[in-house]
Amino acid sequence: MSWNCFARHYLRPLVAAGALCLALGAQAAEPIKLALIEGLSGPFGNAGEAVYRNILWATERVNARGGVHLPGGARPLQLLRLDSKGATEEALAMLRSAVDQRAGFVLQGNSSATAAALVDALNKHNEREPQRRALFLNYSAVDPVLTNEKCSFWHFRFDAHADMRLAALTDELAEDRALQKIYLIGQDYSFGQHVLKKGREMIAAKRPDVQIVGDELHPVGRVKDFLPYVTKIKASGAQAVLTGNWGNDLTLLIRAARDVGLNARFYTFYGNGLGAPAALGDAGIDRVLAVAEWHPNVGTPSSDRFYEAFRTRFPKPEDDYVHARMQAMVEVLVAAMEKARSVDPTAVARAMEGLTYDGKTLGGMHSGQMRAADHQFIQPLYVSVMKKAGGPGVRFDNEGSGYGFRTLRFVEAARAEQPQQCRMKRY
Repeated sequence: MSWNCFARHYLRPLVAAGALCLALGAQAAEPIKLALIEGLSGPFGNAGEAVYRNILWATERVNARGGVHLPGGARPLQLLRLDSKGATEEALAMLRSAVDQRAGFVLQGNSSATAAALVDALNKHNEREPQRRALFLNYSAVDPVLTNEKCSFWHFRFDAHADMRLAALTDELAEDRALQKIYLIGQDYSFGQHVLKKGREMIAAKRPDVQIVGDELHPVGRVKDFLPYVTKIKASGAQAVLTGNWGNDLTLLIRAARDVGLNARFYTFYGNGLGAPAALGDAGIDRVLAVAEWHPNVGTPSSDRFYEAFRTRFPKPEDDYVHARMQAMVEVLVAAMEKARSVDPTAVARAMEGLTYDGKTLGGMHSGQMRAADHQFIQPLYVSVMKKAGGPGVRFDNEGSGYGFRTLRFVEAARAEQPQQCRMKRY
């Protein structure tokens, strides 16, 4: 017994002293460090800060219920903020910093190119320094190559990858019998290139009668005025636009579309957040579609409670950006630690493979399974469309804009699943 606990046994009643000793022990428990490596400044700083709020809230909820329960006692989660400034080289430097701080779990997602570099760096580091291994938990980098050709035992993805999202979007697109012409536009890096390539293939397979009248890539995070791009889209006669753009590259594209009066439907990955609904206003009603694992107007009591709790924690309208997958990621990590009875990254990785998450710690509003073969989280998807808030199926708006999204299509997890070609080395 420590001197402090011994003294309290004699200064206070035994029961109270024992409780104080337990409290001191819990406070002294070494935290489990999670290192968020993300662009928290620069052109996509708003997207990075939005992710930070999600992960922070997830760790707060775990700690509020006592932390991670392990042999020897519960331990809290500690979230480290490491700003990559949106640059891959800086992200690699932050990875070295995370390892030096003994963080066994690295979180990143806002760039598939950066994610690929982190996977490669961690593969080498974990071979070279097995006593300081780390896992990479990916919440948004959706290039399918990350769980196929470049799959790694040390990498786990919690977002639906691009082909999963595209399959849901193009299923919806295929049912628009009035659609004759579509324009494809995306960011010029691995993810954006893949979306355009695969999008072209899926449209050709599902609607061979639809003419693709444009297929264009633009620099990532460097275009300040999308008016020239949108002018070309309008001149092409496109009735729809398919894009994987995210962050300011999506918001500015949509704003330019409004300014030139582009009367087209936008099939997007991320059109339901970070300023996009407010940028379009009424012009976006019935025209902006998004695909995600969840959205605020899913409409179940558990989903409503979950969303209302987030808005209570972050009440500013501009902070309204929450995703079930980021919450599930932290919950699955905790479940794997408790299953492994360890925070050793190798043991946790083994425990996470094949782990089924029932969503109980999220109030039952989301569930999924970490596929062991490629470390891809398999979960349901929703395709939704922008509407005025307050109408049928649109109880909540986005970011105080007065506009929300209503479910058009629900894709069960088994249907959202895609084949994989992963051949990873296991440990």
